[in-house]
This record gives sequence, structure tokens and C-alpha cells, in this order.
Amino acid sequence: MSVLRSAALFVVAAVFEIGGAWLVWQGVREHRGWLWATGGVLALGAYGFVATFQPDAHFGRILAAYGGIFVAGSLLWGAVADGYRPDRYDIVGALICLAGMAVIMWAPRNGG
Repeated sequence: MSVLRSAALFVVAAVFEIGGAWLVWQGVREHRGWLWATGGVLALGAYGFVATFQPDAHFGRILAAYGGIFVAGSLLWGAVADGYRPDRYDIVGALICLAGMAVIMWAPRNGG
């Protein structure tokens, strides 16, 4: 059950992290205004808060694993929100990142 909880937290955190970065991008780069950018900053703060609920207590491990989620999630977000079409290398790279995240987070360890 701990893996399911951890995976769910990764999904929620990814929405906040990637969504927050996208809102800042839209607010500043796409000139949609500072309210969008402010919403993005708040979402990025929420991402940090959600990350603290991961069952593993090692900050470095959690952040490294979120890196893999960020890569795959960003490609997905770009495809859905901005019409980006990942090529096969994007997809292979994202799958490698997700595999790395799974090893980092859920590989059996002795003692910790």
C-alpha cells in the first residue's frame, strides 16, 4: 500500500509542479498577466508541501525521483496543454526516467 500512496503523491505533486511552472510561463512569457504567474508560484509551493508527505524521509531521494516524474509529466503536459508532439526519443527518454524513479523510490533496501 505504501507504493500506491507514494505513486498517488507523485501524481498530485507533478500536477502542482508542472502546472505551476506552466502558469508562470503563461503569465510571463505568453503575457497573460501576473495573476497567472502568481498562481504558478503558489502551485510550486504546494508541490513542495505535497512532497513532504512521501513515506521515504530522505530529501535527496525524493527530489531525485521527482526529477523522473517531472521529465515524463512535462512531456505529457506539453502534449495535452500546448499541442506538443513528443517523438520516439522523447518517449524512450521519459520511460527511462520513470524506470529510474521506480528504482530510486521502490527498490528493496536493507535498513535505509
